[in-house]
Amino acid sequence: MQKTRTFHRRKTVVVFLCCFAALVGLAVRLAVLMVVDSEYYASLARDLHERERTIKAARGKILDRNGTVLADNRTVCTVSVIHSQLSDPEQVISALSKELDMEETQVRKRVEKVSSIEIIAKNVEKEKGDRIRNYKLAGVKVDEDYRRYYPYGSMASKVLGFTGADNQGIIGLEVRYEDVLKGIPGRILTLTDARGIELEDTGETREEPVNGNDLYISLDANIQQFAEQAAYKVMEQKEADSVSIIIMNPQNGEIYAMTNVPEFDLNQPYQLNTEDSASLNTEEYQNSLNQMWRNGCINDTYEPGSTFKIITASAGLEAGVVSLTDQFYCPGYKIVEDRRIRCHKVGGHGGETFVQAIQNSCNPVFIEIGLRLGVERYFQYFEQFGMNQKTGVDLPGEASTIMHKQENVGQVELATISFGQSFQITPVQLAATVSSIINGGLRVTPHFGIRVKSADGTLIQICRYPEKTRILSEDTSETMRYLLEQVVDGGGGKRAYIEGYRIGGKTATSETLPRSANQYISSFIGFAPADDPQVLGLCVINHPQGVYYGGTIAAPVIQEIFQNILPYLGIEKTEIETQS
Repeated sequence: MQKTRTFHRRKTVVVFLCCFAALVGLAVRLAVLMVVDSEYYASLARDLHERERTIKAARGKILDRNGTVLADNRTVCTVSVIHSQLSDPEQVISALSKELDMEETQVRKRVEKVSSIEIIAKNVEKEKGDRIRNYKLAGVKVDEDYRRYYPYGSMASKVLGFTGADNQGIIGLEVRYEDVLKGIPGRILTLTDARGIELEDTGETREEPVNGNDLYISLDANIQQFAEQAAYKVMEQKEADSVSIIIMNPQNGEIYAMTNVPEFDLNQPYQLNTEDSASLNTEEYQNSLNQMWRNGCINDTYEPGSTFKIITASAGLEAGVVSLTDQFYCPGYKIVEDRRIRCHKVGGHGGETFVQAIQNSCNPVFIEIGLRLGVERYFQYFEQFGMNQKTGVDLPGEASTIMHKQENVGQVELATISFGQSFQITPVQLAATVSSIINGGLRVTPHFGIRVKSADGTLIQICRYPEKTRILSEDTSETMRYLLEQVVDGGGGKRAYIEGYRIGGKTATSETLPRSANQYISSFIGFAPADDPQVLGLCVINHPQGVYYGGTIAAPVIQEIFQNILPYLGIEKTEIETQS
């Protein structure tokens, strides 16, 4: 009997403990649900009873230095359907097919898809969106959106870049300054019951978007148009593959114009600018697009040829291995080790001073200067001038200089480097380095971004760039300005001469690889006024047909541009002193 009572007491205790443990477990579980997991389940509840639609922020504008709008927005609409709210799907399908000019089967597939919200079409013209809204179809939502619009079409296309379907930057300044331009999206919240039906009298909750900021750039729309007109003109005349032009301020690195013709239509960026695009397969089409979008001024490298003699001359003068009065003799070639390296003038220039040598663009003289410097010192100046680093231009995809490793450079390699062959740089690198050589010797960073403002005009940011570093003395800079003015006054760059203006510059004609193809790059780099440079221009013509010398076909391009923009920039002609 005693054992039986003991057994029942133990059984009662066990049952009590089990019940107590269950109660404790339940309490713990409730605590977890109410405290630890409360946000998770609240989120599920919100998802069940809320419908969210995004309101895109207006992307900031891109404006030129004078406030001309280069990239803007147009109001468009996004048309969507909420499946659970449709009362007459057939009417919706019929109306949307008609107004959106879409196949009925395509619209039906999206309307009948069971989802919380299904987008039928984006970038719908506002007029169409308004008509659809006026149908007052249950379950159909028409939200205003923005699409990028470029008022000048193809102008500066490879600089400005464009945006994708999500309004994010794809190339150019649009992607480089994405964080400045993009803004913060808003949203529309509507309350529904458990079946997804909108609750009456609850209205909509809106979180307004924050529009992007406006970007002001150094590019001048007028100068850009002058540059593009000149580029297209010479490309057509010479049946060239492409033409690249940079116009910039050598004192501070601001780029006034940058063109790479042929350009493309920014409002239709996926439409090739070639006539044979219809026959391309998918891979060929994409490769052609990528090529069309490339900015040759910064993405591509080339052998600079004789324009690089500016760098060799500057290094030689700075190191003291050459002076203006040095005498040279050119027989039409120079023998370096076992190589006979010829001058462009087969019969040679004969006796000449250094001033005459740079006017004549004499290869043997610049080979001699390179050899006097030697490999180690030449590479020191190459680094000192900043040519082994990217310029830091505020565009994506800048290519690096392609140069021999110093340990692999012998006398022959040094000779060819000295007159601009056997290595490659970008056009923007050449423009930046020559700017630094002629502006008094201070390295500049080529750039577009100047300042950022909010939509209401409040200044948000001034764009800053690295402090200028000295790359050579003011005396050497002054001497180089004098030498390059002589090239235009009476040397190979005379076709860039403009009466009343002091112009400096250097021509170049380089042969592309393989040499057997007989394809050339013609170029000219010039600046004005020669005594106080305020503007620099570089023209690079790829694969011209017929006459291909830089002094003959590239120098006149810069001359034409300067004739238009020097008065525009307020650069006055120099008064010629007359004797009484």
